[in-house]
Amino acid sequence: MKQVEDSEILALFAAEKTRNEAFNLLLKKYQQKIYWHIRRLVLNHDDCDDLLQEVFVKVWKNLDKFRSDSQLYTWIYRIATNESITFLNKQKQRNNTPLDEVSSELADNLVASSYFNGDKLELKLQKAILTLPEKQRIIFNMKYFDDMKYEEISEVLGTSVGALKASFHIAAKKIEAIITNDEIDY
Repeated sequence: MKQVEDSEILALFAAEKTRNEAFNLLLKKYQQKIYWHIRRLVLNHDDCDDLLQEVFVKVWKNLDKFRSDSQLYTWIYRIATNESITFLNKQKQRNNTPLDEVSSELADNLVASSYFNGDKLELKLQKAILTLPEKQRIIFNMKYFDDMKYEEISEVLGTSVGALKASFHIAAKKIEAIITNDEIDY
């Protein structure tokens, strides 16, 4: 199946009678990528599904205002990232829990999830990622799992490329140290 270009989706969305078709094409093209981006941040499948729905509702409501000064998928990633961070912050505030305890709770949810089917090494990697500060974790996930270029991550997070490279390097070193030193229990 031929991948539809963003420009085609935007042109179809601009016309009232083809708006639904355009949105369905957009969902087909980006839903899975956005699901996994959110899932790696919040780890819980049900929370991820809820956030995914909220993200695409925002995309639907605001797509006609999209200015094309960035790529469509980086714009959607920005919405997904912001929604995920807002969710995690609300979760932290609701429970009045420090971030490291929220990360511990996320790790426990990951182990208990019937949707997680990784092996022990994958679980160890995910737990190591959870030890990172929130921004480093987001940068690491976008670079390592989503294979985004630093310039794209910069657009999404509004951070300089140099700062992103430094954050990713520091995050990778921390994860490497944790995994090689067996600092995490499974």
